Formats: sequence, structure tokens, C-alpha cells
Amino acid sequence: MATDRPWDLQLVGGWQLHRGGNPVKVALRQQRLIAALALYGRQSRTFLAGLLWPDSSEHQAAGSLRESVFLVNRTLPQLLSSTQDPVDLDEHVSVDVREIKVQAARLEEHANPGLQQSLLEAVQDAELLPGWYEDWVISEQERWQRLRLSVLERLAKQFLLLGRIDPAMEAARAATTIEPLRESAQRLLLQCYLAEGNNAEALRAYQSFRIRLRQEFGVAPRQSFRT
Repeated sequence: MATDRPWDLQLVGGWQLHRGGNPVKVALRQQRLIAALALYGRQSRTFLAGLLWPDSSEHQAAGSLRESVFLVNRTLPQLLSSTQDPVDLDEHVSVDVREIKVQAARLEEHANPGLQQSLLEAVQDAELLPGWYEDWVISEQERWQRLRLSVLERLAKQFLLLGRIDPAMEAARAATTIEPLRESAQRLLLQCYLAEGNNAEALRAYQSFRIRLRQEFGVAPRQSFRT
């Protein structure tokens, strides 16, 4: 395997690792280590061993981590940094989650049409490591969902201000799919319907939300939502 070609790691939509555009197979145990480093960044061996092997003794967890690091270094050269402890990915590894977070931060600074569209495509249907159910992964999945919600709502607002109703609708619908009972997301969806002159659909969406809110929590939408 050539060692001068960059690594690309994808965690959104499912695990994938590429080098120079070519997919690379990785054993599940090594996938877990690499994913943890991608999500948590540089970490001590003690932290990683406890995170990835919580049901093992400290000695067994340390041995499992040592074996995984050895195998990654042997089969995936230059994926990890040269430091032995703490452990980290090499600085040249591209990680989709990190890149999306950088783009999301840039969205706060200015409204760029290309950035807006790119972000919408990146987070619209973007589950983090679907099918992974370990506690540490679930925690990161929940954080990722909160980020997606925030980005989608900001995008919907910006698209509405620009009069771009279709992408605003896409962003608002994606947000309500993640959290159907989130008032801020539902309000944006109604604003999209009203902006395109679809008053009947706005009314149906409002009534559906009101009924579901009552059934789930026994409350009505806040006055600010109804107005």
C-alpha cells in the first residue's frame, strides 16, 4: 500500500475508510479505536482502554488497546500519529465529522450560498455510525443530532431570508424529522409553507403538531408559536 496518499475517514452514514479514493477494509475492533480517536481527538491510552473495553479489567483493556494500536500501525500505515501515548490520528487524516463541524462554525460568520448548500447536503440525512450501540457511541450520536438540528434550523432561517423556499423547506423538514415535537423546527416548517403561499398545508401541519403535542405531553403550543 502506498504511504503517500491521504486517508479519508467517514463516520456519517456508516463507517468507511478510503486511501487515495480506494476503500480499505478494517476489522471491527480497529474500527472502534479509529472512530473513538476521530470523535474524541488525542487521548491517553488509559482513557481509550476504559472507553473501548469498559467490561474488562484494567490489565486486559490495556492489552486489547495495545494489540489494536499495533494492528492499525501495521496494516494502516500513517493513519495514527507517531506518538505512543497519548494516541491520535495523524494530522493529515480527513474526517467527515470534523469537516462538517468546521463548516457549521463558518455558517455563523457569513451566509455563503455554496457553503449553505454543501452543509444542507451533509447533514440532511446524516446518521452518525448507524448500527453502533455502545454507550460512548450513543452519547456521540446524541451530540451529533443536536448539532444537526442546530445547523438545519439555521439553514432554514437563512434560506427563508434569501427567498430560497425549496432548500428552506428541505432543511425544516429534516429538522422536524429529527425532533417532531420541537417547536422551533415546526415553526420554521410553517413559515416555509406560508412563504410559498400554501396556507392550507400550513394549517394542516399546525393542527397535526398541536394534536401530537397534546397526546404526548398534554400541553398546547406556546402562544408565541400560535401567533
